[in-house]
Amino acid sequence: MSLPPGLETVGQACAHVLLTPEPQAKLMAARAVARAWRLGRLRHGFEAAMPDMPARPDAPMLLPPNRMPKRGRMGSERARIAMLHALAHIEFVAIDLAFDLIGRFGGEFPPDFTDEWMRVGADEAMHFALIDRRLRQMGSHYGALPAHDGLWEAARETAGDALARLAIVPMVLEARALDITPATVTRFEEVGDMASGRILRRIVTDEIRHVAAGTNWFNWATNRRGLMAPAHYQMLVKRLFRGSLKPPFNDSARRQAGLTEDF
Repeated sequence: MSLPPGLETVGQACAHVLLTPEPQAKLMAARAVARAWRLGRLRHGFEAAMPDMPARPDAPMLLPPNRMPKRGRMGSERARIAMLHALAHIEFVAIDLAFDLIGRFGGEFPPDFTDEWMRVGADEAMHFALIDRRLRQMGSHYGALPAHDGLWEAARETAGDALARLAIVPMVLEARALDITPATVTRFEEVGDMASGRILRRIVTDEIRHVAAGTNWFNWATNRRGLMAPAHYQMLVKRLFRGSLKPPFNDSARRQAGLTEDF
């Protein structure tokens, strides 16, 4: 897939991804933008404004988190489909989060920042494609069940500060996936769903790199501002993160991502 005519800068291209509602089209747009940047076809410019809210498809229906239906026990195919659908939605929103991060804050960082987050955005598109394909193998698809939009709330609340965005999205939300997903893999494998388990293992491996990207650039930016990274991170999390951070933590994966215990 090639980019539409008139997209010349990174910012314009990122806005194009965010304003593409249909899942398959967003997936292809993300891949096309990442490829165009890699091939030197986009200027490192950020004049385009990012939308407050990405375009969304007609389905899934978005509900408040407290109105989401219960998934049931993992032994049933219905429960496994519900879990995979929830994970597909996370990856779908993660596409927008990656390209919004670039388009909104890329001008504050060197081009290496755009390099790294373009790779992350392409990864998130691939993750979504893998899970949606698995759902289709199981007789379902993304959009067949409701979902909630809590992830984008984090983007809205951190729209004015690159450090806040890095702290809350990759360094909290994606880091929590490192903590939780290995147990989810085990639950799939215990009921014989090895295909879903393999997909999630692949995603966890990639997410370590994504959290590392967040941590590395957070360290870079706090150093430039003369701030102590762990202390500033803790301040931002206490002020902006609405959930709770409690064990168990995947200490090994977090260390690989640079998210050491002082954070």
